[in-house]
Amino acid sequence: MAFEIRIGVIGIDHNHIYGMLNGMLGVGAVVVGWCTSDETPETLRQVFRQSYPGVPEKPVEAILEDESINLVVCAGINNERAGTAIDAMRHGKDVLVDKPGCTSGEQLADIRKTVAETGRRWTVCFSERLLVDSVTVADQLIAEGRIGKVVQTVGLGPHRLNAHLRQPWFWDRARFGGILADICAHQFDQFLHFTGSTQANVVTAHIGNVANPDRPDFQDFGEVILAGNGGRGYARVDWLTPDGLPTWGDGRMTIVGTEGYIELRKYIDIAGQPGTDHVFVVDRAGVSHVDAAGAGKPFFGRLAFDLEQGTETAMPQAHAFLATDLALQAQRMAETGAGQ
Repeated sequence: MAFEIRIGVIGIDHNHIYGMLNGMLGVGAVVVGWCTSDETPETLRQVFRQSYPGVPEKPVEAILEDESINLVVCAGINNERAGTAIDAMRHGKDVLVDKPGCTSGEQLADIRKTVAETGRRWTVCFSERLLVDSVTVADQLIAEGRIGKVVQTVGLGPHRLNAHLRQPWFWDRARFGGILADICAHQFDQFLHFTGSTQANVVTAHIGNVANPDRPDFQDFGEVILAGNGGRGYARVDWLTPDGLPTWGDGRMTIVGTEGYIELRKYIDIAGQPGTDHVFVVDRAGVSHVDAAGAGKPFFGRLAFDLEQGTETAMPQAHAFLATDLALQAQRMAETGAGQ
């Protein structure tokens, strides 16, 4: 019998669940059941039911104990994701979890221990790299040597706050995890990926509240400098995207090499070109623009292959651990003042 990926969904509290599930469905997986937190609003439940009609809602125990399910996909409340992943792995299932994969160093230590004990896979879906066609083109250009050796990344991750749509847990630091642990997780992932760093540390980290005085404990701005054995990195994230931007954020990544640089304007080109996934390349030959829409998202096919073969072509386990560890390190440094 051919290998089949059978998915159980635990937690639908972030809409990243749709990109994760649709990516896996696109490579032949099937969803056999779902459940979510008691706190998940009925409006979110209804959208999920309408998106995947016929997929039954089940108790979490039924999903964990179903031996036919070999992959649990999770986009639950941030600080509950680690517990979900650990339970799933202890029930013999691999895990694909939305970022942040966890919200504390203690949770990450427990995940590492569980992976070692069970031999299961814990993969974090860093959507700003894995669900973006322009990254696929950038990877190809770098592999071709268009910009020489990568020496630095500059990642910008502005987000629209949409405060009226947020659930109560979003405003709770202990449950959300903080701005660097959460949305900056994307930047740590991309820094490691593009520089090829397998070792790295946080040089400095900063957080602040610059525009939300009514919520003084909320973090709406953060920045980090990174050093790795493959290059350097700078990242800035914020919840300051103005309503006038026609998308949720102007996410960009600049990849600096010894012979040129690449800029990804992932979600919009504010200079006026329509669409998403714009790739700008500057090298010895000049300046060029590549429309990367449709280039594909190979992560899901690679993950499906890895689940069957036991390989690590989609994301090495060490990468998921290191990217998450850096995010948690930066959050701690910024909050304690050690990174100032």
